[in-house]
This record gives sequence, structure tokens and C-alpha cells, in this order.
Amino acid sequence: MKLTTKQTTIILTAGLVIPSTAFTTTPTADLTAHGRASSQGHAREHGVAYRGHAFGQSLSLRLGKEAIDRDDEIERLKQAAAQLRAEAAKLESEQRSAMAQAAERAFQKFDTNNDGEVSVEELKAGLEKAFKTDLPQKRVEQLMKAFDASGDGALQLDEMVTVDIFRNKLDALVREEKETARAEEKRALEERKALELMQAGLELINDREPTVQEKVISVLPYLFPLLDSLQFAGPLVIGNADNPIAQVVAVVYALYRSIPFGGFIAFFALSFLSGNPTINRLIRYNMQQAIFLDISLFFPALVGAILGLVGSAVGISVSPEIAEVGSDILLALALLSVTYASISSLLGITPNKIPLISEAVNKRMPNFEIMNTQGKVLTREEREAVRKQLEQKKEEEEKKTNGDEK
Repeated sequence: MKLTTKQTTIILTAGLVIPSTAFTTTPTADLTAHGRASSQGHAREHGVAYRGHAFGQSLSLRLGKEAIDRDDEIERLKQAAAQLRAEAAKLESEQRSAMAQAAERAFQKFDTNNDGEVSVEELKAGLEKAFKTDLPQKRVEQLMKAFDASGDGALQLDEMVTVDIFRNKLDALVREEKETARAEEKRALEERKALELMQAGLELINDREPTVQEKVISVLPYLFPLLDSLQFAGPLVIGNADNPIAQVVAVVYALYRSIPFGGFIAFFALSFLSGNPTINRLIRYNMQQAIFLDISLFFPALVGAILGLVGSAVGISVSPEIAEVGSDILLALALLSVTYASISSLLGITPNKIPLISEAVNKRMPNFEIMNTQGKVLTREEREAVRKQLEQKKEEEEKKTNGDEK
């Protein structure tokens, strides 16, 4: 019978587990040899167990020592931190005490009348003596306001600070005032540039009230639709051939029609000039309106010609009476429009009440936008008001310059 023996040795030292080797013997072998092998095996097992136990104890001692060292270091750091806080608190207390003593000495020096408070006059005199320089009254009042916690216009002992703190505050006020002055100067420069730019735009756009000469010139564009409307005056001229006015009308219309492409030249000239912003707005408006009036006369004439051709083709003719009535109506409308526009223009009023025509002109008129310093687009009335303000400001600057020269 074969016998197998398995031994396991577990060494629990600092979490260390060491299994022993397994071995096998044969009962039929020599008992002596078996005894020696068994003794040697037991010796080896005891040796491994001893070394493992010794290693575990050494590791435990080393880890324990390191933990103790760490605890000691942490405790020393806590003690050092507490000592530093105590020293800092002591130093801060000493500084506060020194500042309080210095403030008390300054208070005693500044309170010349010994009334228990430092007035603005006493503060000014004391600081000028300490700084060895004159101080503006405004600066002293600013200092008083900065440190007068009670707001009674004087410094009590608990409100008093050292001369160095007064000096630092005074320097801060000077820096603040310089920064404010620079910012104000920058803002004024930007505003002046914006006003100059606005003034340049206002000078470019002539939206001012028209002068007498401009009022008269603003009527001239209506000669263009007036002359073209004379084509509808044929029946009247023929029926009143002996009338001097009719004769003059006939001559004028003949001269106008004798100019090659006279109508096209007038049309393009008015269109081009009406886009020039330096020309007074009333003149530009009447140029545009004259163009639209002339166009309104062109379409009826075109429609009449087309109907005449169609009628001739189909054998239908329009009676002369109907044609004469239509011509008289168109001529009357043209004369009324030109008369209204001319009278309004001579009065300096924009003639924007002609049905359909004036509405189209308002949409057609170039819109020259001028913005103020806040980026708002100015209307015509606002532009005129700004222009007057700029002119007034310019006059004031000229007076001031002349006064300085004197």
C-alpha cells in the first residue's frame, strides 16, 4: 500500500503566507533512509518557518517605526505653524499699536486748539507742515471726507491716521484725478472728432432752409414737364391763332422741339443733379418731381398713339372732340401741378402734395444719413438743430480766441 503525506505550513506574520513543499515516501523503502529524509525535511521546514517569522517581525518593526516618525513630524509641523501664527498675531498687534501711537501723536500735533478734534483748517496746516508744501483746499477736503467716518466735518482721535497714510491717500487722490482728467480729455477728443465728422457731413448735405435765390432756382426744373405738356395745347393754339399768348406758346414749343434729344438731355441732367447732396434739398426734390411729372405726361401720349394705330387698323377712329377733351384735361392737370409746385417752392415749402407723384418722389429721393455721437440717425429737423448748435459753438470759440488774444 502506497502512503502519501501532504503537509502545509502557514506562517501568518505581517500578512505573509508561506506554503511548504509537498513530499512523498514509500513504506517499502529502507526505514533508515526514510528516517533521515524525514528528519532533513522537518529541519528544512523549521528553517523556512523561522526565517519567515524573523522577516515578518523585522517588517512589522520597520513599518511601525515609520508610522511613529510620521506622527512625530506632523506634530512638529503643527507646533511650528501654531508658533508662526502666534508670532504673526503678535507682530500685527505691535504694528497696530505703533500705528495707533503714531496716529495719536499726529492728532496731538494737528489739534492745535486742543478741542479734541482736528478741523479741516488744522488738517491742512498740519499736513502742509509735515509735507513742507502747500496743499489745495479741495485736496484737504477730500482727505477729510475719506477719513471722517462720522461725517461731522472733523477728525476725532479714533478717526485719525498716521501722516504716511495721509500721504498715501493724497497720492491716490492725485492719481485718480489724473486718470479722470485723462479719461475726460480722451472723451472730449472723441466727441470733438465725432462732432467734426458730423459737421463735415452736415456741410456736405445741404438740408438748410433755402435762400431766396435757391427758391427761384427750385422752380426752373418744372420747365421740363411744362414744355412737354405743350404737346397737348395744339387744339387751343390752333383755335386761338390770333392770341399773342398762343403764338408765344407755339414759338416756345417749336424751339424746344428743335433741340435734338432735348427731352433726353433734360431728363438725364435732372437725374444726375438731383443726386448731388450739396445742392439744396428743395431744388433736388423739385428736380425729381419734374422728372416724374414728365413721365406721367409721356404715358398718356403713348397710350393715345397706340389706340390711334389700333383704331386705324380696325377701322375705328376717335372723334376729334374726344381727343381734344383728353388733351385739355392732361394740359390742365400739368399746369395745375406745375403752378402748385412753383408757388410752394417760391414760399420755401416742399411741394409734396401732388397725388401719386409726390409719394413716388419721397421714395426716390436719396437718403443721406447722418448719425450723432450715440449712433442715432438724425432726421432733417435734428440735423438742422445740430448744425445751428455747431455754428453757435464755433462762434463762442471764436469769441473766446479773440478774447484771449486781447
